[in-house]
Amino acid sequence: MLSKKENLQKNNYYKLLENKLGFIFCELIEANDKQFKIGIIDADLLDQGTKHPNLALLKISGYCKEFRHSVKLICDYSEIADKLKEDIYDFLIMSKVFNFTKIPAVIQKRIDNKEIIIGGTGFYGMDSPDLPDKIEHHMPDYELYTDFISSQTDNFTKNVIRYEDYLNYSIGFTTRGCFRKCSYCVNRKYDRVIKHSPISEFLDPKRRGIYLWDDNFMASPDFYTILDALIATGKPFQFRQGLDIRLMTADKAERLAKVKYKGDFIFAFDHIEDAEKISNSLKIWKKYYKKSTKLYVLTGYDSQDERDIENTFERIKIIMEHGCLPYIMRYEDYKESKYKSMYIQLARWCNQPNFLKKKSFRQYCKANEEYHLTHTNIIKGYCSCYKAMIDFEMEFPEIAKKYYDLRFEEINQYKSK
Repeated sequence: MLSKKENLQKNNYYKLLENKLGFIFCELIEANDKQFKIGIIDADLLDQGTKHPNLALLKISGYCKEFRHSVKLICDYSEIADKLKEDIYDFLIMSKVFNFTKIPAVIQKRIDNKEIIIGGTGFYGMDSPDLPDKIEHHMPDYELYTDFISSQTDNFTKNVIRYEDYLNYSIGFTTRGCFRKCSYCVNRKYDRVIKHSPISEFLDPKRRGIYLWDDNFMASPDFYTILDALIATGKPFQFRQGLDIRLMTADKAERLAKVKYKGDFIFAFDHIEDAEKISNSLKIWKKYYKKSTKLYVLTGYDSQDERDIENTFERIKIIMEHGCLPYIMRYEDYKESKYKSMYIQLARWCNQPNFLKKKSFRQYCKANEEYHLTHTNIIKGYCSCYKAMIDFEMEFPEIAKKYYDLRFEEINQYKSK
């Protein structure tokens, strides 16, 4: 149990956390005269699950374990729902990345009562408090989720692929920041890209690959130096944020094309206004890189009407013309759109390359209707996919005429190269 003085320091820490400071917490953790029991809570994991470990929590755990404190990942809210169990943990620390992650009322009450330390963009958005430097730059504790994964995978024999990022990758930021200031992005603290961590800071040699959360690596003045350091590890790596294709140059394309990359390179095409710039950049990229490339396509953000559907189709067309694959990212406001079902069907068509490469949007919707007629007992009415297609076509025939019958294999300018 914490002493009266330590509890006072703990309460002061909550106040300091709101001011983006964590020094008192670090002072307590580094006091080696006793071992604290620390409960770690990944709110996203406990809500609907997540494919990625929470990097901030990995670092907090690693830091606390360095000073021989006991750290445990909370795998069920029932472990901390009863305040009478408070003496089990000296500190409870919770993070969430997404603002839509739900937290049970009984746990929210404990948060409101300052009984749980909270952090992350899911709570604070772009004003999320920074970790103290000695935590931010600590080696992550990659074993934090081990017991949880084991409980979900029958000793790693089932559903292991779902937890690949937890098990097989070193995770970190080589740079932080972006000058774009996109209004939908929670990482708008910086107005430039700065070097953040050397790879050695988060590299576990036993793990087979590296993935990186850099906000805009393409804009880094240290682009080539960092790339050389990543190559020197001998491990495949991947940037999980969409790389900024607008900053592509011949030199950058040539260097990137030669690295040991994990999976597809992924860029972003968020706004139709960037069409000419992105098209020119893709021409540079395709000169050096012949393998599969994806581009995130943001939808439902600028508007949720027929204009947004039309410019989504246009971006899909440009991407296919350059032999690349679109990946639809739906901003949550699409759910309020009259054309919600169209957004869903576009995502289903594009986000499954086997469909996109072989069928036009019209063919894809017709195939869904044929399946609906032959494999279900529902006789009346069209399937949701086909209905969305024909309803939109009836209202906007010119848009449908322009885009519904585009086929990847026909408009791909690089198919024979």
